Amino acid sequence: MKTSQLKMKPALAALCAGLLLAPCPASEHDFDTLFEDSEDTRDVNEGMLAFLPAPPDGVVHAHTTRITLTDDALRDGWAGLYQCHHHIDQVSAAQIVYNTERIRSLAVAGVTGIGRAWVEGASVQLADVGEAASLCITAESQVVRPQADGGFVVRNGPFMRRFLDGYYPMHVTLEILLPPGEWILERSVPVAQPGFSVTRSRNGMVADAWFEGRLETEFYFTPADSL
Repeated sequence: MKTSQLKMKPALAALCAGLLLAPCPASEHDFDTLFEDSEDTRDVNEGMLAFLPAPPDGVVHAHTTRITLTDDALRDGWAGLYQCHHHIDQVSAAQIVYNTERIRSLAVAGVTGIGRAWVEGASVQLADVGEAASLCITAESQVVRPQADGGFVVRNGPFMRRFLDGYYPMHVTLEILLPPGEWILERSVPVAQPGFSVTRSRNGMVADAWFEGRLETEFYFTPADSL
């Protein structure tokens, strides 16, 4: 679905983009007060996942996520999380919301170009977001599920950049650092395709996605000695 270019008034906009997101609350302001020209908002994506074979024009909200797996993570599901958001929309207030049941020890690790950033429950609240703003957080995320064959699956998402009822282009890079042992990436959901690449690294794997809508990922790993 076609994505229109937004002309947001920075004092009223809101951002929702993160790992294991819950929906952002709707703004209390009238829709017409949030945009300079309502003609620009007719063909926004309403949540359907659409990969972008080429990066869109202009600066796009992006984030990098590194998940570190240990032997303990394979038993209890909790993995180390380090995540950075870049090119956050220049707004007076924004929030990055996580799934309450799957996040713990959430903390702000660093900010650039943001007046205030603080943890509130399972969210990071932002105030006075300036130009070229970035935010990094640390946490533990319950993303690992053991499999009957001795392997495991890492599930993430939904990743999304949402404003009111529209979803806008986003760039996500997800790195998974594997626990000790020899592991084979059996399959991924979605499968690799234009706009979504999956590559093995020396210590794990990296997925890179350009998309709009809601992205959920699954990566299935099998011990090498089981084949």
